[in-house]
Amino acid sequence: MIHRSQLSKNLLMADGTDLASTFLKREFSLCCKTDSVLVNTVEELEQKWIDLVAKTLQIPIFPIGPLIGGLNPASPSAGIEIIEWLDLHPPASVLYISFGSQNSLQKNQILELALGIEASKRPFIWVIRPPTGIDVKDDFRDEWLPDGFEKRMEEEKRGFFVHGWAPQLAVLSHKSTGAFLSHCGWNSVLESLNSGVPIISWPLGGEQHFNVTILVEMGVCVQVARGNMENSEVKKEVVADVVEMVMGDNDEGRVLREKTKIIMEIFKGAWKDKSCSSAKGLAGFLKLVNSK
Repeated sequence: MIHRSQLSKNLLMADGTDLASTFLKREFSLCCKTDSVLVNTVEELEQKWIDLVAKTLQIPIFPIGPLIGGLNPASPSAGIEIIEWLDLHPPASVLYISFGSQNSLQKNQILELALGIEASKRPFIWVIRPPTGIDVKDDFRDEWLPDGFEKRMEEEKRGFFVHGWAPQLAVLSHKSTGAFLSHCGWNSVLESLNSGVPIISWPLGGEQHFNVTILVEMGVCVQVARGNMENSEVKKEVVADVVEMVMGDNDEGRVLREKTKIIMEIFKGAWKDKSCSSAKGLAGFLKLVNSK
């Protein structure tokens, strides 16, 4: 279930004639006119939703996921340094934080997140960008973090800050990464589950709240914040508690990690041979194309 507070401004203000509504109606109309739809998911993960879309559109839906790029060579500087920093830490001990390339937090949200991370005492990698309203290309200012936070975390080797690009797939697949604090865009979700890394969700808009609902039902995700980008509130105590629950030595964390590993094996099995779900999905799509 999606709460009203989780809807974006575009949806809340939609009247059927606005740009977002016009675009979505056009896209849905085009989907209804196609012969089939390819989706980047795994049948075992979303069977009931795949069946629902197929019934609604009255066309075959072919799941062919997870479609994940290979491990690209790290950049000459940031990428290599990140992996070397990860190598210094024990298995499953590092929290990776990224909200994707299109999202930023508000100033107060950045501050509370930083305080919560520090209170958790867990090492972390944070792909950090200027707050909303500031050009993402601008330099990050120390004033947006607690006093001396970045310097203190780096000196203690507890924090690695990335101001720009990060090799996300390489980070998630590294043995030292234990959890992913994410906005839950679909590509990030697939990369995390494919690497067996449980998710701490902070959705900010778009389809991200729907993604989180599915992940929570699966038992591989814990929410740290709800609401949309404008009204999502989080307190440092909640951040610290959720990080500890997901990464700590406790029953809830162990169950979460076990379920995530099960999903990882399902993902890897989807393309194991031609009899597996995603391989069969692609074969079914090609058969349909060749029949036209």
